Amino acid sequence: MSDIDSDGIITSIEGLRKIYGESSEASLVKVTCYLTAEYRQMIEASPFVALATVGPEGMDCSPRGDLGGVVRIEDERTLTLPDWRGNNRIDSLENIVRDPRVALMFLVPGSNTTMRINGRAVVSAEPSLLESFEMDGKHPRSVTVVTIDEVYFQCARALMRSELWNPERFVDPKNLPTPGGLLKAAKADFDKETYDREWAARAAATMW
Repeated sequence: MSDIDSDGIITSIEGLRKIYGESSEASLVKVTCYLTAEYRQMIEASPFVALATVGPEGMDCSPRGDLGGVVRIEDERTLTLPDWRGNNRIDSLENIVRDPRVALMFLVPGSNTTMRINGRAVVSAEPSLLESFEMDGKHPRSVTVVTIDEVYFQCARALMRSELWNPERFVDPKNLPTPGGLLKAAKADFDKETYDREWAARAAATMW
């Protein structure tokens, strides 16, 4: 059986290795099953994480952000992530209660180094845990508790290539579709003007 089919599609791990070769020593030894002091420092500095989950209907990747650190480190193998106000789709949470596998990618503003965690999660509504995340007198409705299986940093090339933090590369929002415009593209009779006009005030009042 060929490692690459007639359409050029790679069909085996061996086929991939023929193209990419072996992993470097640094890319392998950086993986740990717990937070080192340095990994902890990086994650505590991150206000944003992308949370990937998997369920019977497929995969989901959800942005999560918070003031200060986006997660709380409970110990060297446990993180807690409060679920603040959103659109109530709860795709990630529905996936987790049926399949605990999760992956997280943390961004640190100004740093080209990202942090990655693979592990297992549960969704908790334990009252004292919810209360411990109080913000402006409000509490999250649930907290995702992550047990770390793997943690490692990602090389900086992707962020360097993208110049993600370079202000000269920032896109002017005026040149992009508005949220209302995106919604109208999916539903022709959607009232985008009202949605866009009211969105900023609605978001500010429902941040937590």
